[in-house]
Parts: sequence; C-alpha cells; structure tokens
Amino acid sequence: MVKDRIDTVRENIKAACIRAGRDPKEVTLVAVSKTKPIELIQEAYREGIRDFGENKVQEIVEKHGAMADDIRWHMIGHLQRNKVKQVIGKAVLIHSVDSVRLAEQIEEEAAKQNILVNILLEVNVAKEESKYGFLLEETEEAILKIKKFPHIKIRGFMTIAPFVENSEENRNVFQKLFQFYVDMKSKNIDNVSMDMLSMGMSGDYEVAIEEGATIVRVGTSIFGAR
Repeated sequence: MVKDRIDTVRENIKAACIRAGRDPKEVTLVAVSKTKPIELIQEAYREGIRDFGENKVQEIVEKHGAMADDIRWHMIGHLQRNKVKQVIGKAVLIHSVDSVRLAEQIEEEAAKQNILVNILLEVNVAKEESKYGFLLEETEEAILKIKKFPHIKIRGFMTIAPFVENSEENRNVFQKLFQFYVDMKSKNIDNVSMDMLSMGMSGDYEVAIEEGATIVRVGTSIFGAR
C-alpha cells in the first residue's frame, strides 16, 4: 500500500516538473512520518525514501535511534526553544525557524557542540493567525540578524499554505514566496545560500512544484490519513 502511494506521488512530482520545465531531481520528497509507527517508515525506506519529516522533537529522538543511519530527519513542526538541544545534530534541516530568539537558541546549542546547523525560515505568507512564522515584510530583517550567527546557515524558506479544498487557491501563496526567495538569492547575503524552498503538502504539492518548491512535505498521500 505504501509502495503504491509512493509510486503515485513520485509520478505526480515528475509530471509537475515536466509541466514547469524543471528537472525532477531538483525536488526532494520528504515523507512526513509524524505519529507513524516504525513499521510504516521502514516500508517507505524500502522504497528508497531517505528524507523523513517529524513535527515533534521526541519522535525524532526516538526514531533516530531506531532507524538506519542514512535517514535524513527533517524537523518540520514548531520548535520550542527548550527542545533545541535534543534536536541539534539529529535533524539535517530545521524547516521551522520562526523567530530570531529561536535562532539564538539554536546558535547557542550548536556552538556548544561545534556544529553547523542548516535552517529554513518559516514564513507565514498568508498571514494566518493560527500559524507560526515571520510575515513576508519582516523576513529580510530577520535574515540580516540571523546571518551573523556563525553556527547557523540559512538555506531558504518554508511555508505552510492555508488548508483549502482546491489547491489552485494556494498558487498565489507559493508565487509570493518564490519571488521573495529569488529576490533574497539575488542579494548574495553572506552566510545565506538560498537553495531550498520547502512548500507544498499532500493537498497542494503539485502546484507548489510548479511554482518553484525544491522540497515537498508529503504525509497523508504516502502513509494514509491519521
């Protein structure tokens, strides 16, 4: 079952890339395995999935210890400052840096372990009150503060688009963030590489790819509804 779903998602990614004139190799599929048991994750692993996304630090810690070493764990959920210490060194990428204070905490812990932490800044493009993240107009100022932290590398942005019935309704959200991403990339800011754009989930990942996503976070379409 998981195999069939992964095959379908990969075909959809390929088709979206073809429509957009992109190479499918440009898009990383992150299988969102939050709340899912090890057995299901192992099924996806057998199908060649190596990038898995988790919402909770506790799940990353437990699964990191139980699964193969070549898995790349992504922290995609809201990260509390008091949990940073546990996730540093286990997640290859923290998608959800939503405040300068959180970045300061990551810098502090990364300095203690003498490692470089790759992050994405979470941007609340649609200005939803229920979502975390910087507003678009605040993001450049945050970049200019966080870029000074020697143990953090800003790799790009992440957004969680509104939940909609028709994925076309989110196209504008993805377009706005892609344009901002291109603008920031063109500024060649020190310690900012701007090579990752994490947007699109099960309901809208094809539209996100058409609008420039380099990472899609797909859970339900791979593992089924919770």
